Amino acid sequence: MITRFETNNKYDIKNNLDQMVYIVTEDTDDFTRNAYRTLRPFVLRVTDFMGREIMTMQRPFRCTCCCFCCPATRQELEVQCPPGITIGFVMDHWNLCRAVYSIQNEKKENVLSIRGPCSTYGCGSDSVFEVVKAIDGVSNIGSIIRKWNGLMSAMGNADHFDIHFPLDLDVKMKAMIFGACFLIDFMYFERSPQHSSR
Repeated sequence: MITRFETNNKYDIKNNLDQMVYIVTEDTDDFTRNAYRTLRPFVLRVTDFMGREIMTMQRPFRCTCCCFCCPATRQELEVQCPPGITIGFVMDHWNLCRAVYSIQNEKKENVLSIRGPCSTYGCGSDSVFEVVKAIDGVSNIGSIIRKWNGLMSAMGNADHFDIHFPLDLDVKMKAMIFGACFLIDFMYFERSPQHSSR
């Protein structure tokens, strides 16, 4: 925070018993991280406790300087599991009131949808992103919840997310919901060091 130099993100992934399951590390060069900040393209590498890479997530660069509803400005995340084998995509969709995403399979067919809250900057409450079936848009499958941790949520540099889905959900869709959490984090909750007011 003193140098205002953005560093690679690192995430600890724990199960509901608070046991470490995976480690996710960002693999982005210094120039890209510090030039594009929260809009940066990135590669996230998911490793197990033995250090084996089991999943890769890639976000390409998308310019956001033109119309918000332009398809070329929508954010996208490709999920590969194992690395090199694409299992699906998380696509951002423009919406006036809330965050909306689609979870697509490897053929870019919509399978699930994610609907965020009207305001992701909720002070004093959790931000809940509901995961529903893309076919009917109402059957609740699970959720991605950014937990409110008091003032640490507002001022700190660490966030806590809970991901919920049924145990019998297809393993590829579990991985896709997991990947969607990282795109949501970068789009709504990532904080870059503040620049001087000059």
